[in-house]
Amino acid sequence: MDIKIQEVSSKADIKKFVKFPFNVYKGNNYWVPPIIADEIKSLMPAYNPAFKHCKAKFWLAIDGQSVVGRIGAIINFDYNKKMQQNIGRFSRFECVNNIEVAALLFQTAEQWLKNEGMDIVMGPLGFNNLDHQGMMVEGFDHLPSIASEYHMPYYKDFCEQLGYTKEIDWVEFRLTVRDIPEKALKMNELIKQRHKLNVLTFNKIKELLPYGNQIFKVLNAAFAELFSVVAFDDEMVHYFVNRYLKLLNPKFVKLIENDNKEIVAFIIGLPSLSEAFQKANGKLFPFGFIHILKAIKHPQVVDLMLTGIEPSYQSKGVSAILITELQKTMLEHGVKYSETTGIFETNHDAINHWKSYEHIQHKRKRCFKKDLK
Repeated sequence: MDIKIQEVSSKADIKKFVKFPFNVYKGNNYWVPPIIADEIKSLMPAYNPAFKHCKAKFWLAIDGQSVVGRIGAIINFDYNKKMQQNIGRFSRFECVNNIEVAALLFQTAEQWLKNEGMDIVMGPLGFNNLDHQGMMVEGFDHLPSIASEYHMPYYKDFCEQLGYTKEIDWVEFRLTVRDIPEKALKMNELIKQRHKLNVLTFNKIKELLPYGNQIFKVLNAAFAELFSVVAFDDEMVHYFVNRYLKLLNPKFVKLIENDNKEIVAFIIGLPSLSEAFQKANGKLFPFGFIHILKAIKHPQVVDLMLTGIEPSYQSKGVSAILITELQKTMLEHGVKYSETTGIFETNHDAINHWKSYEHIQHKRKRCFKKDLK
């Protein structure tokens, strides 16, 4: 192979960058393709406000006329200021099964980060914690949610061969939806009465949209101390509300307010769109949106996308109320399973909570790190 590394410098290059994984995973029954148009926009400063807080470069590996790999490098200045460290991120790595290609891509990203003054590189991480993060290292025979990741098994080996070590893992669970014990229902009512809490439910997106800013306010508070997290400003909140909230089936979203009408907790369930995205194959039109609408309305699996609880309420049993209220809706709609998205392996309270349900722990993602000094 005669590999050349080419910096992504035009919209045509971005399209090649985004479309390359479709070649890598062709014929794979478990990879869930993104919506191409959305991925393209996420890499363009004109559309993604994260570029106001981040600096990024992206590269393609070219063999003749063919793309054989890709990688990105990101510096999140707000996160580095928070951590008081010079941390670079590698992002969106994909390549054919060839260590030479992987080595050239990583060398390119690492050198750029070193030139920008970074001392450490971690990844895969995106612009923020709602962007692509983590590399799958277990669970290759399970379908991921659209909010999770799927990778080739050899990626992990390449990272280790190139000097990367584990920083932290996320684990994911598949839960079987069962009837709710009467004791749990009574306990939830007691908790609501004791702390003067009210559960908000929704039937239409237009009912949910006015709460978007309050949801992210709770998210910022709840996630403040977590790995790789930086608070979302108003512009980023607007970006994510417009990008994601309209995709939801509002019946699977539950909010909790206190007696001052302040939102103190939320859980966002999303009817699994993984198979619908596979059928759409990267395109909403002409038929992709039909598969997605059908999946939203008639779910067999619900993905637990996000849960957030305002810190002062985290030890008051609020998490049990959230999952019980969502479980009621899942039972009403005949949902058989729910899938968690990534939970940090160090979050023992959350892990123990899910282990109290009938479950399997079936997927694991990893963040790697490497010193650049």
